Amino acid sequence: MNINGILDNDFRGAIYIIKDKEVICEFASGYADLPNEIPNTLETKFASASAGKVFVAVGILQLIEQGKIQFEDTLEDLLDIDLGQIDKDVTVRQLLTHTSGVPDYFDESVMEEYEELWIDYPNYKIRHNNDLFPLFFDKPMMYPRGEKFQYNNSGYVLLASIIEKVTGMYFDEYLQKYVFDVCNMTSTGYYELDRLPAKCASNYIWCDETKSFRTNIFSVDAKGTGAGGAFISVKDIANFWKGLLDGKLLSKEIVNQMLSKQSGDGSDPEEGYYGYGVWIIDNENGMDVSYFQGCDPGVSFISEYNPNNKMISVMVSNYCDNVWKEMRKIRRDFY
Repeated sequence: MNINGILDNDFRGAIYIIKDKEVICEFASGYADLPNEIPNTLETKFASASAGKVFVAVGILQLIEQGKIQFEDTLEDLLDIDLGQIDKDVTVRQLLTHTSGVPDYFDESVMEEYEELWIDYPNYKIRHNNDLFPLFFDKPMMYPRGEKFQYNNSGYVLLASIIEKVTGMYFDEYLQKYVFDVCNMTSTGYYELDRLPAKCASNYIWCDETKSFRTNIFSVDAKGTGAGGAFISVKDIANFWKGLLDGKLLSKEIVNQMLSKQSGDGSDPEEGYYGYGVWIIDNENGMDVSYFQGCDPGVSFISEYNPNNKMISVMVSNYCDNVWKEMRKIRRDFY
């Protein structure tokens, strides 16, 4: 695959594309460490923002397959904590499909920038999943449970809490053992921003006032939660798709459910519908395409699986370059 002339020349990050198990694109550009001019590579560990929801969904689906929880179990059934104003009858299925109505600590219809969260509540306090509870437990429900689809970060925080309650492990430790290790995702994990391991990229935000870049260390959670924040490599994400599709994580039956339309109305054809932890693009001429994505200050990520040509695409930028525009080019030229 000749990437030249397809991608934006200014794209900074990494791209990895496999078609029917053959690597057809490997691309890395820009700096992981801008001041020291350390380049991004295919082995660089990148922040992936909300992309981590797909891992939480897999963890929940594993527990369902094991009979430890059920889709229709409620928050009251599974969590013995004071939920404030949250409806205790919200189900696991509603959390998975963004139809719960629980108050979203980052409601994108109200708040434009994720950084706004930390004006009154310092981001360095977010070291564990439940550290986010104070940001939404005292807020009213956004709408009656099950009424409609509305993308919701808090729902996946609650799902991670369910993993912790049922397994007795921190959700990220569970995912490490039962998802990342199983799929040979050796560069993936949830790291604290002030304790990053080797080969992690810094994430950069352009400041118009100073005409320079700054990092996002005061703009995002100090450590990832159920809502997102895993560090990944592009090769690891390809390994995740392969492990998922090959039945290493879940049965083929529940993988088919995960990658099928469960909620949403498809009013935005590019965004599509929602499955369990993934978005679904309707395809009238073949099988539907699945993807997951993430966006934070200084972070942009998308990964997509097209079953019609067995193509796995992974794109990530640590400068928040437009990965969606680049993915549209791949769809246009190679689907």
